[in-house]
Amino acid sequence: MKSETDKMKSNYHADQKGYYGKFGGSFVPEMLYPNMEELQQNYLKIMEDSSFKKEFNALLKDYVGRPSPLYFAKRLSEKYNTKIYLKREDLNHTGAHKINNTIGQILLAQRLGKKRIIAETGAGQHGVATATVCALAGLDCTVYMGEIDIARQAPNVARMKMLGANVVPAISGSKTLKDATNEAIRAWINNPVDTHYIIGSVVGFHPYPDMVARFQSIISEEIKWQLKAHENTENPDYIVACVGGGSNASGAFYHYLENEDVQLIAVEAAGKGVYSGESAATSILGKDGIIHGSRTLLMQTEDGQITEPYSISAGLDYPGVGPQHAHLFNSKRATFLNATDNEAMQAGLELCKLEGIIPAIESAHALAILKKKEFKPSDIVVVNLSGRGDKDLNTYIDYFKL
Repeated sequence: MKSETDKMKSNYHADQKGYYGKFGGSFVPEMLYPNMEELQQNYLKIMEDSSFKKEFNALLKDYVGRPSPLYFAKRLSEKYNTKIYLKREDLNHTGAHKINNTIGQILLAQRLGKKRIIAETGAGQHGVATATVCALAGLDCTVYMGEIDIARQAPNVARMKMLGANVVPAISGSKTLKDATNEAIRAWINNPVDTHYIIGSVVGFHPYPDMVARFQSIISEEIKWQLKAHENTENPDYIVACVGGGSNASGAFYHYLENEDVQLIAVEAAGKGVYSGESAATSILGKDGIIHGSRTLLMQTEDGQITEPYSISAGLDYPGVGPQHAHLFNSKRATFLNATDNEAMQAGLELCKLEGIIPAIESAHALAILKKKEFKPSDIVVVNLSGRGDKDLNTYIDYFKL
């Protein structure tokens, strides 16, 4: 008979009901039950169909530009006296990992006969990626984005509009990612039949966390063979990725979940300090709760009201994490660290000056742990560089008075 620890370890992927240990599930309004059932019954059949795979892989290669390089960061490695590789998701079409998932979901939506797409976005990268694939497929696109995020991510808002998307501001709550997601779900309830909601992270009700992770798993699939070519091993000692909702981390971790020789490090946004009241470090501040249709770790008050998160990064200020990440934290399969605004900004500037790469501020949070954790000279450390910093130039300019 399996011990509780063994049961926890054996469930790094979603079970049939969408649970990772005690986290996950499908808690949705009654109006969305038909959508939920349609997705749950069809997503694996569609994804495993040979014609789907052929079209998906062709678009990843010829449209997205995959495989993304696994780059040995020589000067960064010398500084930290270890072997650091950067998985260059920033070089994908649209500038981040988000396009891997939106390509998959637009193909799925077409096969389900959907005519209209809605999405939420924080940093804007998922919104841009969704608008991009809607233009590619000729489908109507509406993106919900927090009013604050619209102001601090103006270049991405312009890109979405150029691509034909209607950008709708979320003006409730903190006016950021959580509220954009709320608005998108409300819109879906009002248009359940012909609309597909492309969720951008491993959050929401089943099957979204599993479906998005599967689409993003191309990241770790490539890391394995690329590292074999570089180092004659498929397995790094560490994989490091930032976590808000957590899709880039899920993709980077996916093919290594069962291999406990590979240490997984998830880096959250500590904002102005974990206990400052302006933070998004969910693993420390969160407790079990339900948000956007799944049970996960959630920042909330004693009476269950959601605590507003904060990060200088528009893509990391979510009050929870995806249910898979909650389980990886709870089971101790992944180590959760955090970086403050200042630590992330300094790490981003350091990469610029050492390697000539301007990272998204989200990705800079992952880089910030290089100063916080001791690595051996022989260690192979893969950092998932989830996005490029073009969208964050105004934030960098304001912060460093450039």
